[in-house]
Amino acid sequence: MLETEVLHSVPIGIPISNCDIYLNSEAEVVDAGEIYVGGDCLSFGYLFEHIDASPDYVRLPKENGHGNDDRIKDIGTRLYFRTGDFARRLRTGELVFIGRKDRTVKVMGQRIALEEIEHTLREHPDVSDAAVTSHGDQGDLFLVANVVLRKDCSIVDEMYLSEGWVLSLRSWLLDRLPLAMIPRDFISLESLPMTTTGKIDYTMLSGSRGTLKRLRDHNESKQCCPGHLQLIKEAFCDALMIDEISEDGDFFAAGGNSISAAQVAYKLGIDMKLIYLCPTVAQLLSVLLDRIDVHRKFFSLDVVQKIRSDAPKHQTQTCYALMNIQFHDGGATGRASHGHNGEKVQPSSCPTSKILKTGPRINRIEKCSTLPNDGLCFSTSYLPPICSFSRCNKVTYGPLLHADDAHSCQYIKVANNKDGELQDLWKVPLKSCVDASPLMVVKDGDCHLFIGAHSHMFLCVDASRGFVRWEVKLEGRIECSAAITGDFSQVVVGCYRGKFYFLDFTSGSVLWVFQTDGEVKSQPVVDDCRDLIWCGTHDQNLYAIDYKKHCCIFRISCGGSVYGSPCIDKTRNMIYVASTSGRVTAISLKALSFSVVWLHESGAPIFGSLCINSGDGNVICCLVDGSVIALDPTGSIVWKVTTGGPIFAGACISSALPSQVLICSRNGSLYSFDLERGGLLWEYQTGDPITSSAYVDEQIQLMSDASDKPDRLACICTSSGSIHVIRINPSIGKERDEETECPMVSRYARMDLEGGIFSSPVMICGRIFVGCRDDYVHCINVVK
Repeated sequence: MLETEVLHSVPIGIPISNCDIYLNSEAEVVDAGEIYVGGDCLSFGYLFEHIDASPDYVRLPKENGHGNDDRIKDIGTRLYFRTGDFARRLRTGELVFIGRKDRTVKVMGQRIALEEIEHTLREHPDVSDAAVTSHGDQGDLFLVANVVLRKDCSIVDEMYLSEGWVLSLRSWLLDRLPLAMIPRDFISLESLPMTTTGKIDYTMLSGSRGTLKRLRDHNESKQCCPGHLQLIKEAFCDALMIDEISEDGDFFAAGGNSISAAQVAYKLGIDMKLIYLCPTVAQLLSVLLDRIDVHRKFFSLDVVQKIRSDAPKHQTQTCYALMNIQFHDGGATGRASHGHNGEKVQPSSCPTSKILKTGPRINRIEKCSTLPNDGLCFSTSYLPPICSFSRCNKVTYGPLLHADDAHSCQYIKVANNKDGELQDLWKVPLKSCVDASPLMVVKDGDCHLFIGAHSHMFLCVDASRGFVRWEVKLEGRIECSAAITGDFSQVVVGCYRGKFYFLDFTSGSVLWVFQTDGEVKSQPVVDDCRDLIWCGTHDQNLYAIDYKKHCCIFRISCGGSVYGSPCIDKTRNMIYVASTSGRVTAISLKALSFSVVWLHESGAPIFGSLCINSGDGNVICCLVDGSVIALDPTGSIVWKVTTGGPIFAGACISSALPSQVLICSRNGSLYSFDLERGGLLWEYQTGDPITSSAYVDEQIQLMSDASDKPDRLACICTSSGSIHVIRINPSIGKERDEETECPMVSRYARMDLEGGIFSSPVMICGRIFVGCRDDYVHCINVVK
């Protein structure tokens, strides 16, 4: 079969006889660059001494040339003319015109052709023609798109487009072009100015009334609203943890991600989507000050009023519509839809899994062998025969097993004042960032690790030795943890394409797929009493999926996107879910009709998973503003505390520390609060931001001569890539001897990986399993 290349224009052909072509590229790209022309046709009739002095000519080695006649390379000229035209060479040897040199600019360090942006704009269904111009100097260069709309597309204020339409267009462009190629401003024109030769007059466009007004407004907004400009800058810098960012510096190019974007969105009171559409300080300020109807779902009224209060009069006259907008559209609070069917899998369209006998690994460790340097023994004999472990110490048990079937512990004798070490046992590559947290499943005497990555890869790994048992490539990026069904036969995982995949536990084969309307960032939760999977998505809905009948039986709006996992209270037959609007929804599971019992508006986004104190049924919620609240089963606040920084991960409650709840904050601290009253028990500072949850090893107890009560080990990972193992004294309150010299918490070991860690670790029998942005999932062993 012949290979074809996608073309956006007709090729201009190949060089004529006795003509030599060289494509000059700064980026060392062989088949693309500025066209240099040489050969017998070059400047026929001109004196060569005058040509040599011209900057439009250059001498190059003759082997650089590419003509249609091989004899040219033997007898050809070294002199070439710089045409200023950029082209790309096809495999056939034909050239495709890309654009003019004076229409090629460098934005955010990337060299881009303005013609490519224009071509993409013309593909939009509302745009009939477009021309893009660049403005400013190299350090502050930005793009302006002049568009001619089709007759049925609305225009506001003669030259300003509807901001809702502009945001939609920006979002459309982001799916097709890099961030550097997205214009900062859009201007509507009835027609584009033309030269006498029928080409677009870019000089006239750059000096047009609309462009000059945009530039003037941009400068006035910076001069007249320096306080608000600084407010947005500070929000960007705080989230990025940098000292300074320019007005046109891109948030994501400076290191931003979804977590830091959420922090900016909360601080400014805007929807996080807006930061993706307007990723620079100038763009964000321009939108907040804009003189047209702003799409209501993006803004919080108090912030808009705050920024509008001192804005120039001409910039606020047409913003009056903002005053009566109700924000945080949440949809139905108690309405639910039933019978929403999932997508039926067609064998030809399913991702296919690959079963591997062996996989990548670093060290092969035989099960329950004694490790060098006093490594702790990893054995499934210390664990229930069928169970699973996932982030935040969430443990599920197989059929006929319960939490009362306590797993045994290893008692390790250590010196009280001696630190341990960490060893990297094995790591498995996933070809891209691994932000998802691992799911560990013990079954048939083996321990399996399930994890996915940004590369769309999803793996099943032998956790003891690092062998890949099977792998499957899904249709979208994977950031959430997987779950195991109640009968331990299927693994469930979601992706950014809005799909939940139900995979065969043994082979990884796709059994069926359920399609939602939003990105999946939340770990599914198993309701084994009803054979259901509960899962939330970016479309603001919570779904109840029957994994045996292959259908959705319940769906309800949560008032905002669902990033954290819901939690189930089996004792009271309740499920709780939180969203980025700050709403916590309590749903009764007593009847299959399912009904909303209460709603709680916390006032700040909730990104972390909820967890339950099994003793009293209180729900622990972690808010982006740094607050932690405990809600009782009726929705009333039992206690509320504030940490020193934003919280993006869920709380950790472990049976090994029954009176404590562990909270990780982005200020680098791990907090322990009294589970019953909310009092601060201790704080441990790592020195680096933390955006994942802690995990307590429930199979290891450390004994020392200084205390007759064993300590526990816990693991926390930072976004800078450090892994901290700490030892915790579980005694609190009356149980603790105040005169003892043993601290409540102390460092036991530390290791630094080569990438940031946004994955929450799982720690079992002295082994830490965690994903990393070095593109690997790691197995780390604790050495005493």
